[in-house]
Amino acid sequence: MRQINDIERVCQEYDLYLMMEKGMADNTRESYRRDVDKLLGYLATEGVGLRDVTIDTLRMFLGDLHDVGIAERSQARIVAGVRSFFHFMVMEGYLDANPSELLETPRIGVHLPEVLTVQEIDDMIAAVDMTKSEGQRDRAIIETLYGCGLRVSELVNLEISKVFPDEGYLVVTGKGNKERMVPMSDTSIAEIASWMEDRELLSVKPGEENRLFLNRRGGRLTRERIFQIVKGLAEAAGIRKSISPHTLRHSFATHLLEGGANLRAIQQMLGHESIATTQIYLHLDRGALREDILMFHPRSHRR
Repeated sequence: MRQINDIERVCQEYDLYLMMEKGMADNTRESYRRDVDKLLGYLATEGVGLRDVTIDTLRMFLGDLHDVGIAERSQARIVAGVRSFFHFMVMEGYLDANPSELLETPRIGVHLPEVLTVQEIDDMIAAVDMTKSEGQRDRAIIETLYGCGLRVSELVNLEISKVFPDEGYLVVTGKGNKERMVPMSDTSIAEIASWMEDRELLSVKPGEENRLFLNRRGGRLTRERIFQIVKGLAEAAGIRKSISPHTLRHSFATHLLEGGANLRAIQQMLGHESIATTQIYLHLDRGALREDILMFHPRSHRR
């Protein structure tokens, strides 16, 4: 297998392949290169090498694209670019297998992603194996993703000093390094408090002392690991929907809107720059919209 010592050189070879062998026009070629650059930027952020990319890595990448409001048509084009790049990597001997072979192309058209019912989320919580040392952590992760509507990147970077359980809110750093306050449900507060007791037993790695969610070795969790946790719990709960951490965020917004929460309040909670991104939920319920967001979240009605 050929070594990947210089990714820029590999990309230049890929560009020549698109031009000489595929006969692509300049504009199309540039689009494919931009799509690959998006992927490489994501992998660099996650600390994932090209040889370590899996189908789950690519699904997480697509989930990120959706989360920032990139349209399905653009996502479909990016999938085509990613497939082309990995096909080239295998053909040229840089990789043994193509991780993008089973990557689904997003269906064109505006539609709401998969949404879980409250019962299905309860079933996922019930499926957590509490005999394992990470059981309470996983419960807290699911409740925080759903109860606060966080992006997975916001969850893995959440700091203890930014969680204010007595006041009932937390502060996350979202897209563009912008901070926002997010109300916490009583259930999220309780599950995080229980996790903090378990966290005290860990040997925390230097530099991770302020990070809320850690792995068993006291290091930071990756977004891919969160994806695996969510997917595993869904399967254990017998849920047949295709879900990811983003599904919990979408479920959070959907349940709020169905309950009557104000669309702009949901926009602020999700950290959307534009109300247009939040409006994908509008077709669910065009009834009376009220202002107090926590009043309508299912987790807020628990004792």
